[in-house]
Amino acid sequence: MMNTWSEHMGKWMFRVHQYIEKQKAKAEERHVHPFWVVVYKEIADHVRSWRFLIMGALIVLTCMGSLYTSIQALTSPNNSESATAPGFFFLQLFTSTTGSLPPFHAFISFLGPLLGISLGFDAINSEQHGRTLARLMSQPIHRDDIINAKFVAALIVIGVMFFALSFLVMGAGLLVIGIPPTVGEFLRIVCYWLVTVIYVAFWLNLSILFSVLFKQAATSALMSIAVWLFFTVFFPIILNLISSAIVPSPDLAPAAEVMQAQQLIANLSRLSPGQLFSDITTVLLRPTIRTFGPLTLSQIVGAIPNPLPLGQSLLIVWPQITGLVAITTICFALSYVSFMRREVR
Repeated sequence: MMNTWSEHMGKWMFRVHQYIEKQKAKAEERHVHPFWVVVYKEIADHVRSWRFLIMGALIVLTCMGSLYTSIQALTSPNNSESATAPGFFFLQLFTSTTGSLPPFHAFISFLGPLLGISLGFDAINSEQHGRTLARLMSQPIHRDDIINAKFVAALIVIGVMFFALSFLVMGAGLLVIGIPPTVGEFLRIVCYWLVTVIYVAFWLNLSILFSVLFKQAATSALMSIAVWLFFTVFFPIILNLISSAIVPSPDLAPAAEVMQAQQLIANLSRLSPGQLFSDITTVLLRPTIRTFGPLTLSQIVGAIPNPLPLGQSLLIVWPQITGLVAITTICFALSYVSFMRREVR
């Protein structure tokens, strides 16, 4: 009897042990990676922060104002843009205006960098200043997961915000116009959303880089804003001075010399991320644009004035897209290497 009872107890304990091991295996399968834990925490911090709420409200209000002016321009009987590009009503919601406010894409080009800077200028130095970075790295989490998670979390917030804003514009246009967008228009708006996220991600990576290089959050914020002001305000002034120095009198200079000077200034202007974004959005949202430079007479003769398909428009701006992705990747790589080599104790 004792042997039988002990055998039953042994079998029962073995089954209990197997059950516990299976439950442990299931718990390990359900275990969230530390990278995603940091991502969820950063997303919650961004969404609850006052600076994100203020910047988001500012972007939404200004874009709604530009949407109102674009709807007024579309419903106006003197709408010249509808005559030049008939059928692309939803794209005109992003580009047309009555003149009282800039169009939608111009507001995004101006305010988008500020959103990226506000989400990344204190990503690292605030953690180190508050002495939470060393405490975070003492947990079972890799060092690169920290900076990767901060970038991914801010990128998710930016992507969701502009996704909602773009589809809000489309919904408002659908209510006003009463015509659903075509497949080509929808794909162009999706491409515009992706390019916008990449453009804002560049300024996010730049601010994260300054956050890694400088110990004070105020210094990294000022450096990021200084770079934004340089490319937004001072860089066009420098280009105008260069153009005036090359061709002092455009009316008296030969046409070939004027065209070469214009091409040089256009190439130099593409050193600015804002100009790259402006070129891409202009071609994506205006299908009738075929080139950035002046057209010769041989190119005009025999050309059919039809809008380009999406593939051809992407081919026109493919160098600009490649450049924008390249500078965004370079900024992230510099911030990644700087953080991995930084002493955080």
